[in-house]
Amino acid sequence: MKNTARILAFSGSLRRESWNRRLVELAASSAEKSGAKVTLINLKDHPLPIFDQDLEDEHGLPDEAIELKSLFRSHDGLLIASPEYNGSYSAALKNTVDWMTRPDPKHPGTSCFRGKVAGLMSCSPGRLGGIRGLPSLRHLLSGIGTMVLARQVAVPMISDELGESSTLATESFQQAIDDLGRELVEVIEALNSNS
Repeated sequence: MKNTARILAFSGSLRRESWNRRLVELAASSAEKSGAKVTLINLKDHPLPIFDQDLEDEHGLPDEAIELKSLFRSHDGLLIASPEYNGSYSAALKNTVDWMTRPDPKHPGTSCFRGKVAGLMSCSPGRLGGIRGLPSLRHLLSGIGTMVLARQVAVPMISDELGESSTLATESFQQAIDDLGRELVEVIEALNSNS
């Protein structure tokens, strides 16, 4: 019996009109068409304080972190659209990872990431499409036990590519996003069938 892939999809941007959020929605749609159950979240709806171990030692894990950790653990894979900030990923994304890797009495620190599969993408209004931030995100996720797909997508000139449309203007970019969502589902299903 085939296990349905469960994928958590989100952008590392907190901006209301985030291009990266719209991009991850496209990849999520592709994953759903490939048979996955996708949960699309906005990190802004899960506000976390800046990670501070003194805060954790004094008050324990914030309720928001406990809820988000449960959500991460209940999924097999991640679709992440990461904006590039100064050649890396956003502080909001790093802070989320920092809180998600805090141990709690029932789960080790890496339980939100270890053994999961991730597909990465980025976009920007510039010519590089945010690609300079993806290697550091790949390194971060790999270091905490996430299998990151080799395929990644960076879409440049996103305001021209997406505009008011629900698909990318350049067919090869749209195909790359569709392929990323589909491949993530295929890899998760293959791993689930062997477990």
